Amino acid sequence: MSGESVPPLARSTLDRAAHRRTDPQWLAEAWERARVLVLDSTAEGRALVRGTAAPPELLLLGSGELPEVPRSVPMFLGVEPDGVPVFAVDGPLPAVPQTRAVHLRDVGHLLTDRDAGLFTTALALLNWHLRHGYSTASGRPTQVDEAGWSRVDPAGVRAWPRTDPAMIVLVHDGGAGPDGRCLLGNNATWPSEPGRRRYSCLAGYVEPGESAEAAVLREVREEVGVTVERISYAGSQAWPFPGSLMLGFLARADADAPIRVDPAEIAHARWFTRREIGAALAGREVDTGDGALLVLPPPSSIALFLVHRWLDGWLDGGH
Repeated sequence: MSGESVPPLARSTLDRAAHRRTDPQWLAEAWERARVLVLDSTAEGRALVRGTAAPPELLLLGSGELPEVPRSVPMFLGVEPDGVPVFAVDGPLPAVPQTRAVHLRDVGHLLTDRDAGLFTTALALLNWHLRHGYSTASGRPTQVDEAGWSRVDPAGVRAWPRTDPAMIVLVHDGGAGPDGRCLLGNNATWPSEPGRRRYSCLAGYVEPGESAEAAVLREVREEVGVTVERISYAGSQAWPFPGSLMLGFLARADADAPIRVDPAEIAHARWFTRREIGAALAGREVDTGDGALLVLPPPSSIALFLVHRWLDGWLDGGH
């Protein structure tokens, strides 16, 4: 998947070649000619990139160029279009001139499709391993198996990587043109910035036995007391901080319905017009109504992707 029609961390050019994960002979040979992405778990999974202009380029090393023994066994990510296998390891970032350490949150939207897919996959896999050192069945220590795609305890009980499904929704009033409105919230757990307040789409985890659409209805009602309709799926992307899959939606609501926030979840919520959102995206100051300036979601998030989808939608006749 590639292009601006998908969320920024949903892009990839990699063939995951899952059938190779259980082929130790092929993996051993592949490691000798591999490209290797180094992530540092002690630095929130940062990796090295070359360049300061967009797009920065991920630094990948040959397997024989690693300066230190990695903390993890090699995790097989897949095979590139040119046939070269790619692995990731957890270890100290090497000292390479004209590189800098970056977090996926900060550069995911700037990376090429290829690099976005590699970084997202590697970080999601690394974070899963860091959280699953013990078997949930027996409590005994687990070891990495299947080239990084499973862990197994001494009794042979195996676990595979999991992601937590979460829904995120851009609630709008259905209005076309610059006066159409969307409902955004400020999460109660977000750190405050003097004079600035971040607003984003409403989101929450999908509960057991629940569909993603049902979670949209429930979460919006719980967080802001508003009932939505005309729920439409817009796309998804991994959010490996540490291990979520964000399912993005658009949904319509009555902008005249009273907003009743759950203070444990949402500190502030209000409707914004396309004119206000467009101004904020253009770098102009937008007052949130209580003296704070509007801050929108970060560019690597699916939240901003949804905001753009809604913002541009009126040009085609609205939602």
